[in-house]
Amino acid sequence: MIGDNLTKKSFSEVFQQKMSRIVDHPWPVLAGMILLTVLSVLGYYDPYLLLPEPQSEQSSADSVIGVRTRGPQEPMPDVQPIKLAGWDAVILVQSDQLFSSHAAQALRHTVEQLEQLDYVDEIFWIEDAPPLNIFGLREPVLPRTRASAARFASAKQKALENPLVGGLLLSTGAKTTMLMVRFDWLFIQEDSDCSAGLREAAMKFAQEAGENDLIFHVTGRVPVRLALMSRNRSNERKFQIIANLFTLVMAAILFRGFIAVIVVAIAPGLGVFWTMGLLHYFNLQDNPFNHVVLPILLSLVGFTDGVHMMVQIRFNRAAGYSPRESARIALREVGLACALTSLTTAIGFASLSLAHHEIVREFGWCCVLGVLVTFIAVITVIPLLCLTPLGQRVQAGHNRGLIDKHFGRAVWIIDFVIRRCRIVAVLGLLGMGGLMLVSSTLRPDERRTSSLPNQGEEMEALRLMDQEFGGLETAHVEVLWSDEVDDGSAEILEVMQEVDKVLQAEKLIGHPLSLANLVAALPGEGKAADRVSMIELLPSPLKRRFYVPERNRALASFRVQDLGIATYNPVFQRIETSLESIEKSHGEFSIELGGSAVWRWKNLYQIVLDLVLSLGTASVVIFSVLSLVYRSLRIGLISVVPNLFPLAATGTLLAVAGQSLEMVSVCAFTVCLGIAVDDTIHFLTRYQEERKKTEDISTAIRQAFVAVGTALIMTTLVLVAGFWTAMTSDTRDHKIFAAMAMLTIGSALFADLILLPALLMFFPGKKKLDGQSQSSNE
Repeated sequence: MIGDNLTKKSFSEVFQQKMSRIVDHPWPVLAGMILLTVLSVLGYYDPYLLLPEPQSEQSSADSVIGVRTRGPQEPMPDVQPIKLAGWDAVILVQSDQLFSSHAAQALRHTVEQLEQLDYVDEIFWIEDAPPLNIFGLREPVLPRTRASAARFASAKQKALENPLVGGLLLSTGAKTTMLMVRFDWLFIQEDSDCSAGLREAAMKFAQEAGENDLIFHVTGRVPVRLALMSRNRSNERKFQIIANLFTLVMAAILFRGFIAVIVVAIAPGLGVFWTMGLLHYFNLQDNPFNHVVLPILLSLVGFTDGVHMMVQIRFNRAAGYSPRESARIALREVGLACALTSLTTAIGFASLSLAHHEIVREFGWCCVLGVLVTFIAVITVIPLLCLTPLGQRVQAGHNRGLIDKHFGRAVWIIDFVIRRCRIVAVLGLLGMGGLMLVSSTLRPDERRTSSLPNQGEEMEALRLMDQEFGGLETAHVEVLWSDEVDDGSAEILEVMQEVDKVLQAEKLIGHPLSLANLVAALPGEGKAADRVSMIELLPSPLKRRFYVPERNRALASFRVQDLGIATYNPVFQRIETSLESIEKSHGEFSIELGGSAVWRWKNLYQIVLDLVLSLGTASVVIFSVLSLVYRSLRIGLISVVPNLFPLAATGTLLAVAGQSLEMVSVCAFTVCLGIAVDDTIHFLTRYQEERKKTEDISTAIRQAFVAVGTALIMTTLVLVAGFWTAMTSDTRDHKIFAAMAMLTIGSALFADLILLPALLMFFPGKKKLDGQSQSSNE
């Protein structure tokens, strides 16, 4: 331990010397702060003033099935396949009497007028469905205005029987239809043109057509994306204000000193401002977690370190030190711990970069940048402000704070832990093992709408899509065959019929559409061998969507609801098993289940692997850093326990509450590890300092408990209160993240003030004959 202390002291002295320069040479530090502020302002305004604007990439979203090929390449006919999914927006039109004279007239007028809007490039609706008859004659799905009620009833029945209309463009109850819209982006003036503006225009045009009961909803790829961005911007301002005000109120109650609260609050506020501005240079500002979770997270992490520093500065000022000397001493005594907490927190966040989800990876790097920038703000702003007239009275209220005043009464707790260290340590370890066992029962899941508000037009429209059309997201079955199979072989149609039968058997699969049911919709009956020639009677754009003989491919598509991808686990498993059986029966064919929903299902286990990998990597790196800094393998191993305990407790709560392991959970667990380790570092750093002053371990533990206990309790209360503000969000992901953070931080306080001292006392290391303590495994 003597050698370790000397090495650690040498490292500490170097670090303290560097920290002292902040108050000894304030003007260069101030110049750096001004530079960061200017860069952030430019980031908010236009980051491309300093950086070249990235070039856009061409999209291949309109490809038929991809680029997989079999056999020699043959020239493709100049036919554009019909596009049945992936449009920019979808307008859902509801009516109790959709197949009626007044509704048909209003709907036709609405479509005609919408197509006249300069920013609408194309609309695809039931009237655009290619005809399915042997002569290729087009017959309107909706009869003309003067048609009889019987004619409308007959048209309704035909529409529902048409595989291109019933279930695909028209709900099974014939009360909802969809208009699929493609925008002309050259004429888009405002974001609202793609969502609310489009809906309002549709309502206006419907009213112009006369009395009707048409109701319009807008959803789709672009409106959902814009709604999320707009809600994020609104939430960013709202929750930053709420979190900052709540934090200030809590800090004022705890500090009992208004000036100290203002000084501490300015630092993380400036850190958040710098971070959100700098994110624009990396094009990361639109990550869904950045507008609510990241500002609150950085504010609270920065406030935590700021509280530790301010507590020490106030103590020094009350002891009679000058403002400069008080700041210098605080930087020496707390600076190393703050640097370590920022480093380990950044490590925890950086481990998210190993995840397979792009949103998770981006959020991890945003947190890394934010934590480092906020650390710079804390160690510069607070000491420098304490040198100004504003900081002359920061000690006002010292020893009158709510925690300072009553914390002395809690010393009996640490005395009890020291006397019963064996029982507390063993029970703590066993309890953590049990909690980890329960946490292991969590199962992965993912929902695409988790980041959307629970209430609102966007969510309502998506629910309507799930209910009436089987979902917005699509998937497919791709059938490939070898060159040994002739293009006109009946076996192709036989395989597609078997595939269609498999899909039709699944209730959660939304209205499968394939070459088989398209041919079946044509007049006539017979086996596949008798009807295969009828493939050529299909309209060319429709046929090219589901059948590409030049590439030996055919396709069956279907819709998937947003029920949570885990719900589709048994469904997709059954489908894949059946497809494998079909493959075995037809040796020249290969069949593959694909699409974004299937990809998410196949990679669902990656959520668990991402969590294990990120937590494991972060834990190993944090353990290594602490072992090196404290020059003690024993201390490093002990530090793992109080950091895993709160994670196990949080995982147990999720499991007991019946929640799944989702993308937000992966982020929350890793973020919580980064936050939980902060209190451990502050306690261990103080404990190591006290061990230099006394040979008695119990005395060192008691002194560390008294020295940092006030700050730990204050920061925990502020952190929990700050994250509680996110519970008022109307987004499910934000609520889950906030609940997990509050539980983790609360249980981390217990682990650091109860379990950690017990472990330090229970595993003290061996003592040398001269009375100096030295661990045999250090």
